[in-house]
Amino acid sequence: MSDPVRPDKSDIAYPGPGSRPFRRDLDPIAPHVIVLFGCTGDLAKRKLLPGLAYLAESELAPDIRIVGTAMEDLTTEQFRDLAHDAVQNFGMHRLAESDWDDFAARLSYVGQTEGPEALASAVKEAASQLVGDTAQRTGRATDGVRLLHYLSVPPKAAQAVLEMLRDADLVRGARIIMEKPFGYDLESAVRLNDFVHQVFDESQVFRIDHFLGKEAAQNVLAFRFANGLFEPIWNRNFIDHIQIDIPESLGLDQRASFYEATGAYKDMVVTHLMQVMAFVAMEPPTALEPRAISEEKNKVFRSLLPIHPTDVVRGQYGGYREEPGVASDSDTETFIALRAGLDNWRWAGVPFYLRTGKKLAEGQRIISIAFKEAPRTMFPQGSGVGAQGPDHLTFDLADSSRVSLSFYGKRPGPGMRLQKLSMQFSTQEIGEAADVLEAYERLILDAMRGDHTLFTTAEGIESLWDRSQPLLADPPPVKPYPVGSWGPNAIHQLIAPNAWRLPFERAWRENK
Repeated sequence: MSDPVRPDKSDIAYPGPGSRPFRRDLDPIAPHVIVLFGCTGDLAKRKLLPGLAYLAESELAPDIRIVGTAMEDLTTEQFRDLAHDAVQNFGMHRLAESDWDDFAARLSYVGQTEGPEALASAVKEAASQLVGDTAQRTGRATDGVRLLHYLSVPPKAAQAVLEMLRDADLVRGARIIMEKPFGYDLESAVRLNDFVHQVFDESQVFRIDHFLGKEAAQNVLAFRFANGLFEPIWNRNFIDHIQIDIPESLGLDQRASFYEATGAYKDMVVTHLMQVMAFVAMEPPTALEPRAISEEKNKVFRSLLPIHPTDVVRGQYGGYREEPGVASDSDTETFIALRAGLDNWRWAGVPFYLRTGKKLAEGQRIISIAFKEAPRTMFPQGSGVGAQGPDHLTFDLADSSRVSLSFYGKRPGPGMRLQKLSMQFSTQEIGEAADVLEAYERLILDAMRGDHTLFTTAEGIESLWDRSQPLLADPPPVKPYPVGSWGPNAIHQLIAPNAWRLPFERAWRENK
């Protein structure tokens, strides 16, 4: 593949009001061939194929062709049928049949067992068709097509895919998106990164964490660094503790073999919760650009204190060992809660409480910032000050992207009686709500741009596995918890004298 020459802005269609979303890039993106490894898997069906269909048909992405590849023996037509079911059953945005026909024409399939030569041929054909499509649409030729490889495969299969790309000569000028987990401990992470770097330069690698693609996660940066109200108090002098709480009501979802070898800590904490923690805790970057943000995130990971077993509660939901594919004596945790700390000037002494697990009472994704309480001596006894805990700033990481600030105020009526009040905001309340992208859509688009802002680096991953070694070497035994609960009772001792924010005492206000 030759290096791409980006088309100028005259190549981009700008529809009027009421039309599909369009690109607002100052620097338009080159046409792309996307090679989707693991295209028949669950992630591809639920997220990747629907997301790619929306990007392609909404004009947010450049001209694209998608080459699907997997171990199954399929024809292109069978792959298109699979993709049709995925888009219509799981996509956030349903496609009209006329739009579907246009997207289906962009899809082709080659079996992974056919070898690197067949893959190279399929990519070459897709690139040739893409050049023709672009010339027909714009009336101008394009001098280059960019390659993006998406590895939606288990970690143990990543090396074989990388070798295949190398043997097919599909590396130069390409970019590669890799799914978590990035290793299972420090040794395996270093080994994986070393092999990746034998094939791809680090600048070509995009390690994806879909939590960072959520609008609400990025809103944390906006709240912190764009407002003089919050940044001056975003430190140990004003913040008492922080919770990052991502319980799941779902179970294994036919992933027992993966989960048995992984568990909640490796599956969720290293790859998701600690990445979100870095957004909350990082120092102001010199600019909102990829290199500066990555460096500040890596500083957070380097300052993370080792995770000791005494600061961790591991749990396993009742009936887990009876699940198909699970060992009868399994010690794999389906739940984990832990206390982490950062050894730096801003956060010294401030605990970060992280919790996640399977088959819990609700599926939620929140960041909760608890501020230190004010002196209460001026308020009369029984006024209610402090009775409902400290003030909180809460971010809901769901697609609705809500934020709440709670505080004490006077209850109407005689005397000085206080009650908890809150101000809430949701992206659903603003005119641009329709512009919100699903996390994978946003991250695939960023990878096509070459924007590493929301992706993880090799250094960051290795730092986290290094700090995890005490826990991985001597994990505490799992404690049972009932399905539909919030985890083992020991979580309350872990966070004492504070309390978990979930379940909320008051539900989010819904828009009328």
